[in-house]
Amino acid sequence: MFFPQFQHRFTVVALFCPLLFGFPAQAQQTVAVRKNAKNITARLLQKAIRTGMAGRSGAALVVEVESSKIIARQGMQTAARRVVTPGSTVKPFVLMALLRSQKLKSDDVFFCRRTLRIAGKRMDCTHPELAAPLHAEEALAYSCNSYFAAMAERISAAELASEFHRAGFASPTGWAPNEATGTVKETQTPEQRQLQALGEEAVKITPLELLAAYRSLALKLQSGDKTWDVIYHGLQDSATYGMAHGAAPQGYNVAGKTGTANSSASALTHGWFAGYAPAEKPEIALVVYLEHGRGSDAAAVAQTIFAAYGRVKGR
Repeated sequence: MFFPQFQHRFTVVALFCPLLFGFPAQAQQTVAVRKNAKNITARLLQKAIRTGMAGRSGAALVVEVESSKIIARQGMQTAARRVVTPGSTVKPFVLMALLRSQKLKSDDVFFCRRTLRIAGKRMDCTHPELAAPLHAEEALAYSCNSYFAAMAERISAAELASEFHRAGFASPTGWAPNEATGTVKETQTPEQRQLQALGEEAVKITPLELLAAYRSLALKLQSGDKTWDVIYHGLQDSATYGMAHGAAPQGYNVAGKTGTANSSASALTHGWFAGYAPAEKPEIALVVYLEHGRGSDAAAVAQTIFAAYGRVKGR
């Protein structure tokens, strides 16, 4: 026999029973297993970072895409305080500026001649010689300097600077106390804008800012936003056959971008890798910054970290 007048009391008791008498043992066990799995993952990633960064100066950090929690790291002070040129790692955001301003069409192609001079600077392409013209996706995969310098002429200085600001390149991430912030300048000449699109001038960032920007890309992919498909595909292709192929462990799909940039402090270059995994449904984002080196060196460090994550996830 059911008494409606007691329904509310029964509901309240049902809601608070777990608080009064504890959660069921099975639920507690599930929570414990998940927590233990996360701890194991973090430890293996930390070990992989130590292995990959052995003998190198710089920073490497892994963040959970969903929670925004940094789960493994080395060189946090460097990641938070070093403000340097990002090199080719900004190229996805140049494509964003083009797409947002509707100045890139799906059938646009570009033939790369590989030699490039901008304001007296030699910026030749380093990808293999290509017989066929490039679409945007392939240009990102091969990190074609000639393509991005040409595309920079389609957008205004304000549009490019605004996109870099939107990516967070001059904003604190909240991941570290007293972190520095990068600088984004609005360029005055077409040549300056081209060099900015290549990450060589008029933009400087911290490794934390780049990590946050690529986490944001991963979140857009997670959400099913098709607006930026050419970028998602280009980043995956970069790790599959392009300039970031050294970051991809065998049998595990990742996405990302390398960067090699000149240093204002010395004649040496510094190297970058930024990306996420798995490529189709990102769970972690990663940044590697090397004080001295090239993008390929940073990709090799990333490969060690991605491989560890793939193993722990059974992929």
